Amino acid sequence: MIFDDFLRHRRGEQILPEDRAALESSVGEVRSLPARMTLVRKGEPVHFSTYLVEGLICRYMDDREGLRQVVAVHVPGDFVDLHAYPLKHLDHDLATLTACKIATVPHKNLDILMSDRPGLVKLLWFSTLLDAAMHREWIFRLGRLDAVARVGHFFCEIEAKLRAVGLSDGVSFELAMTQNDLGEACGITSVHMNRMLRMLKEQGLLEMRASRVQMLDRPALARLSEFDPSYLFIDK
Repeated sequence: MIFDDFLRHRRGEQILPEDRAALESSVGEVRSLPARMTLVRKGEPVHFSTYLVEGLICRYMDDREGLRQVVAVHVPGDFVDLHAYPLKHLDHDLATLTACKIATVPHKNLDILMSDRPGLVKLLWFSTLLDAAMHREWIFRLGRLDAVARVGHFFCEIEAKLRAVGLSDGVSFELAMTQNDLGEACGITSVHMNRMLRMLKEQGLLEMRASRVQMLDRPALARLSEFDPSYLFIDK
């Protein structure tokens, strides 16, 4: 089923079989996308919302000089732009970081779900509230933590999200992001990111080799990074 990861770990919410069937049937198309592709541009009219089945997608904003700030990284199980449903356009760009598989849900189909399926309304609303909680945490991370803690916090968050959908065993996971990508998510340069990764390795907290991340001491990394996963609202 396409939405298995979306329906997993949703704070104990039970979904009726008929609601699940309605959600699955709302999909307009399923597509495979290459890495490094801009999916939606800021200000463009959007008539569908995108659900990520496989891969990584980021939200980003560019300054006047073309320098990028990544403002969210999405993993399988995320609706990456559900907020476009009422807004009809985005205030940021969406791009694939890796090869991705997506499912698109036309907004006309969301209209039907909103009017006919109150159980799904609550679930989709939860998804947008979770987005808001993560944005608040990113503001805290970028505004209050030093560079090494920012990097550690990012890895703690992405690992927790991947573990929730079965893509991390709590110790190691695949993360096909470059040091430049990571720097754009943490507000530092790729050169500085390289230093921070080396520091985390030397402290016995985390090691990244190519696209493989090893959490050498996850509890200690969480303490260093002031990471409290409660804002992710993941069921244990």
